[in-house]
Amino acid sequence: MRNELTVGLAAPAGLAPVEWRVSAAPVGYEDALAFMDARAAAIAGGHAPELVWLIEHPPLYTAGTSADMRDLIDARFPVFEAGRGGQLTYHGPGQRVAYVMLDLTRRGPDVRRFVATLEEWIIRTLAAFNVRGERREDRIGVWVRRPDKGEGFEDKIAAIGIRVKHWVTLHGMALNVEPELTHFAGIVPCGVSEQRYGVTSLTDLGIPVSMAEVDGVLRREFAALFGATVDQAVGNSENDRPGSRSLSSSALPSR
Repeated sequence: MRNELTVGLAAPAGLAPVEWRVSAAPVGYEDALAFMDARAAAIAGGHAPELVWLIEHPPLYTAGTSADMRDLIDARFPVFEAGRGGQLTYHGPGQRVAYVMLDLTRRGPDVRRFVATLEEWIIRTLAAFNVRGERREDRIGVWVRRPDKGEGFEDKIAAIGIRVKHWVTLHGMALNVEPELTHFAGIVPCGVSEQRYGVTSLTDLGIPVSMAEVDGVLRREFAALFGATVDQAVGNSENDRPGSRSLSSSALPSR
């Protein structure tokens, strides 16, 4: 049972703090993929510290390795092959995407624990805004109950989809802060089609918070689960160069 998995993946002694980067302007998806590949290779090679990169994307859809393109209802935005596990999802303004690049050879090669800890990171962040996020054994994502919509109704507020290459993690999670929820209607999000399961955001739940407020809580709760962070030195990531995308990696479903 995933609720019984151990959470927390602290850095071992001597490992540098995780660099923390926040991009103010929207980042194109292909640019983000190229950057992550280059940075993950540098981390695996011992040439760069671990990194958490907080960004927003322009409106787009991404297809994971398990995507069923019949779930693409209306391709109103560009569709990208993601390389991560999972199915179709939406990214866009008002959604905080966190790309997490950690070295599991140093922290412990336990992918299930890593994913459970990402889930816990989201759940603790939501709790700071008085929102109860929950895992589900039969559905992907972090969910909130919606009794106001009807008995048994629940909405997904965050997704997790990762890739692991040479035991360095890529991709991460997407938390809905204030996205345009109608944009999700162009797909069957993560293949979940039952009418009682929808999509929500903090703003939709009546919690108008700024992205900066969310970022502050994310950083605090990340440190509690993964260890210390440090602001990224200016110019560090800009010196990373996109590399070729390797096929010798594993991908886990969006959750």
